[in-house]
Amino acid sequence: MSKRKTNKSAKKRFKLTGTGKLTFKKGGISHLNTGMSAKHKRRLRKPEGEVHESQMERIMSMFPYTKYAR
Repeated sequence: MSKRKTNKSAKKRFKLTGTGKLTFKKGGISHLNTGMSAKHKRRLRKPEGEVHESQMERIMSMFPYTKYAR
């Protein structure tokens, strides 16, 4: 049986927490910030978002070798 491959784009975008939840970094802060208000940029610095439970199964299937049950 061949090895299963981890989806590399998912590996770069999502992080698995200790409790088994998936987190991700919010987008929109890397460039074109001069037109944004300070409040908008502050909001984008906040901690990561969490993946909704309805999407967990789909995203976890991209990580075949995780030690958490799906």
